[in-house]
Amino acid sequence: MWPELRVVAKAANGLDALRLIDEEAPDVVFLDIRMPGMTGLDVAARLVEGVKPPHIVFVTAFDQYAVEAFEHSAVDYLLKPASLDRLAKTVLKLKAALRARREVGQGSAGAAAGGVTAAALQALLAQLGGGGVPAPVAAAEPLQWIRASQGDQTRLISIDEVIYFQSNDKYTSVFLADGESLIRTPISKLREQLDERQFWQIHRSVIVAARHVAGTRQDFRGRLMVQLKGRGEQLVVSRNYVDLFKQM
Repeated sequence: MWPELRVVAKAANGLDALRLIDEEAPDVVFLDIRMPGMTGLDVAARLVEGVKPPHIVFVTAFDQYAVEAFEHSAVDYLLKPASLDRLAKTVLKLKAALRARREVGQGSAGAAAGGVTAAALQALLAQLGGGGVPAPVAAAEPLQWIRASQGDQTRLISIDEVIYFQSNDKYTSVFLADGESLIRTPISKLREQLDERQFWQIHRSVIVAARHVAGTRQDFRGRLMVQLKGRGEQLVVSRNYVDLFKQM
């Protein structure tokens, strides 16, 4: 169906999928909705947080997930067993989505990344008897204060004190000039509360305060590394986020 397509990786479960997507930065991802560890919808929810998420196609035997799949910015939704004719239509949609992303340019990649327009989602909902798309919720004010644990104490931290956040199992580590604290908010939820102009996600597990970025360099493995002002540690930039630093 798509001779020039190159399959860069195959994942056995949702966690493997996230890791491989971070490493390979593919243009297209086919996700089974029912996978061990994380569902395809869970994986998609993580992916669409990125600067340049891949185009997503869901593949499943269960049609009850259709609306939710498109809400996670799917380009298409294939029911098993997928016929060759139906797969051919998916390939055409993907090619169109990739072409649109190239045409709008990197600066508008987020708008094209999902591949499904509001009109298409509205039509899908109407077809399935869902009515319409809910009105968007007004954006909340960016987070200003964090209540964090430091040893046996609870500390109130101004967002201006934060150098970077790093996912730490079920918690998120908050790195400050005078130490490290823990919060219970997962980094994926935390990202939604931060001012994206002031805090840059550079990896699925790392968000850094832009004002503390001194510059970048490539290590011996070819990875892009963020150097911090006045600190020795360097933070790896995932391939999905390297476009943030093209001008540096």
